[in-house]
Amino acid sequence: MSEITKAPISPLNTLPAWNSLTTHREVMRSFVLREQFALDPDRFDRFAFHFDDILVDLSKNLIENQTLALLCALARECRVEEWRDAMFAGAAINNTEQRSVLHTALRNRSGRPVKVHGRDVMPDVKAVQERMRNFAEGVRSGALNGYRGDKFTDVVNIGIGGSDLGPKMVCRALTAYGDRSLNMHFVSNVDATDLMETLRVCKPESTLVLIASKTFTTQETMTNAFSIRHWFLESGAPECAVAQHFAALSTNTAGVEAFGIPAERMFEFWDWVGGRYSLWSAIGLPIAISIGYERFEQLLEGAYRMDEHFRREPFERNLPVLLALLSVWYVNFYGAETHAVLPYDDYLSLLPSYLQQADMESNGKSVQKNGADVKWPTGPVIWGEPGTNGQHAFYQLIHQGTRLIPADFIVPSVSQNPLGDHHEKLLANFLAQTEALMKGKTRSEALAEMHAQGMAEHLAEALASHRSFDGNRPTTSIVCRTLDPQTLGSLIALYEHKIFVQGVIWNVNSFDQWGVELGKQLAKQILPELEDDDPVESHDSSTNGLINAIKEMRRESW
Repeated sequence: MSEITKAPISPLNTLPAWNSLTTHREVMRSFVLREQFALDPDRFDRFAFHFDDILVDLSKNLIENQTLALLCALARECRVEEWRDAMFAGAAINNTEQRSVLHTALRNRSGRPVKVHGRDVMPDVKAVQERMRNFAEGVRSGALNGYRGDKFTDVVNIGIGGSDLGPKMVCRALTAYGDRSLNMHFVSNVDATDLMETLRVCKPESTLVLIASKTFTTQETMTNAFSIRHWFLESGAPECAVAQHFAALSTNTAGVEAFGIPAERMFEFWDWVGGRYSLWSAIGLPIAISIGYERFEQLLEGAYRMDEHFRREPFERNLPVLLALLSVWYVNFYGAETHAVLPYDDYLSLLPSYLQQADMESNGKSVQKNGADVKWPTGPVIWGEPGTNGQHAFYQLIHQGTRLIPADFIVPSVSQNPLGDHHEKLLANFLAQTEALMKGKTRSEALAEMHAQGMAEHLAEALASHRSFDGNRPTTSIVCRTLDPQTLGSLIALYEHKIFVQGVIWNVNSFDQWGVELGKQLAKQILPELEDDDPVESHDSSTNGLINAIKEMRRESW
């Protein structure tokens, strides 16, 4: 066990930097962004940071130099550097499961060894990656095909959680780089509708199925897997053809072979790869099939470059650290309960959903690493939609609502699909929204606007309070040159490390998820109760009543 994981930890809210930030927050009550920009023409230059082809602008946040200095001091007092180094070194920082956290090893491009229990894991990683390369390129070229000789036209990934959200988000984000002759499908919901609607557009003889389950026992995944296997065999395919049309992303060799998939079509990963951090592993096989292994490597390269930035840059210029500290600032000192992720790129439409799992499953904790109750707010609710759709849905709440909602705005400067002035209008909206959230509109500005429109004075006075708002709503702007595989890899790793730093500061284990287990356990108890006609009395009155009502409705439908 690493020394850092055994070291005693002072409560967060007793640290000197925390107390200084509490005092500083009182000073910041009079801080107005509009005034700061008017007073300081260099504000953007002081708070904008470049990383490769990515620009991160923090200047529209409720910060000044002293704010960041105090937040960086807090990070040091929470020993973020030591926890970071322990993670990269393979220490078992997932203390409740005694596991290393080494998704970074999957994209390690340095040639440095990465050791777990004294053993370098990089040869195993590279061996699986080489098998992924050969399989992905075989599917894309047609060298690997269906039992009748058909080239695969549809790839169905069966998974859930990180085994679904990561590869689905990346395949969607990199559609412009994908093989258009391959239709990528992702099925996760145990609701049969998800699977059946997918299979309506697939032909068994040209469909490849990837089953993503580390244990090969996940209830939702295996229910869907056996159903699609039945669909395949019902089409007239011989049982031996399962070996050609199915592959497994798993570690359960016996379970995989019992299903009919040969060991050579099982792509393994390791217990130091968490589900929500697994797209870099064999779980990323659908990505490699869609965009080709060379571009999958570019994705890994982008993440590796962000890893190196996170490892080496001082906190004052370290993008994951700065984004994490801003989140702590708003959650713990402004009372922000949510955080919006607003990509102005339709290819990134699944990014908010992906980050919901990555952030909320990681830091949605009320117990500290040492087992003590948390005495301060932890992970915010993550949500969002692509711009400009969100502007016509929920931006009103961000602009004029009673809650402070920090937001990340993300946009590429160059569109993958240039068409007329579409992208210029998209960029104009991106820029206008962050400016509007910062500036707001004063009462006098609202009155002047209505007067210029010729509105009667009494109407203008009546409407002025409705048409004016304070602004001072914080936003972070992330601008990239274009959304290519390397840039996307860097962007994902940026958020991964942000989440990690937040967890260190809040002193929670960002790499377990015990809270989701109880529902799974109870579902296993309830399932047999739904399959007979007997009334149920073993739960609370609400659950009993619901089960019995559902059973009655089902009987009436039969």
